[in-house]
Amino acid sequence: MKIIILTKHHGQARSLSIGGWTRALLSVCLLGVPALISVLTYQFVDSSNKDGIESRQALITQKEELEKARLEAEAQLSALTLKMAKMQARLVRLDALGERLTTVAQLGEGEFDFSQPPALGGPEIESVERTASPPDLLRALDQLSGQIENRSQQLEILDNLLAKRQLSDDTFIAGRPIVKGWLASRYGRRADPFTGKIAFHSGIDFAAHEGSDVISVAAGVVVKSQGHPQYGHMVQINHGGGYATRYAHNKANLVKVGDVVKKGQVIALVGSTGRSTGPHVHFEVFKNGRIVDPSSYIHRASR
Repeated sequence: MKIIILTKHHGQARSLSIGGWTRALLSVCLLGVPALISVLTYQFVDSSNKDGIESRQALITQKEELEKARLEAEAQLSALTLKMAKMQARLVRLDALGERLTTVAQLGEGEFDFSQPPALGGPEIESVERTASPPDLLRALDQLSGQIENRSQQLEILDNLLAKRQLSDDTFIAGRPIVKGWLASRYGRRADPFTGKIAFHSGIDFAAHEGSDVISVAAGVVVKSQGHPQYGHMVQINHGGGYATRYAHNKANLVKVGDVVKKGQVIALVGSTGRSTGPHVHFEVFKNGRIVDPSSYIHRASR
């Protein structure tokens, strides 16, 4: 194979003879370079397309995750808002209940004030931990939670106070052991109705219609409910604090040993059992195991 080369000078021509191996190598170069360029171009374009698809897919995924996060945040915000509304309603009810109880209990003004937020104070001490401040909604929820806790503590103290006062009132011995009746015999020395001799009367007798109600003058626990040769059917109640009362000559006892009775509860029916001349209630009061005059307890006002 010959290659003729023309030069610019003098129009001269030169010829080159190319052997078989040189010709083959030249053919490979001339044909291979375009093919190589085509292959590289395809790979570049294909790689660019793949990168573009992956980028678009990544953007779609990010958008989906952002949308999911937004929906979750909205749901949490709605839940927190609902919780805050419920806490506010609960706080209003607690304040209303507290004000009503303080009025009913006739407590001193300002002792339990549910109309104002609790007064707080103390030196400012910088926290060692430095954390980001919570959002306004979370801060409001924390404040409401603290107010509810404070109100709950006040109500618990008030409830205990009222319970103790109620218990004290219930166990306070006052009043008569019958609803309807009249005083028949006082406490102390008197003429015995059977012998006519002067004898000591350990209680007060209230005459009443047979079968009418005998009531407890204070709350307590029944320690005796039995028959007795002298007292007939009798009930004895322990009121605590060293006090006890006895109700005798009953037609029937309506309580048994161990029963817890309330103030004013019917415990027996008026009768004339035992050493008795007619339907009445023989009423005794014990203080620290000793019989005392019931009149001071009958005539004192209930608390």
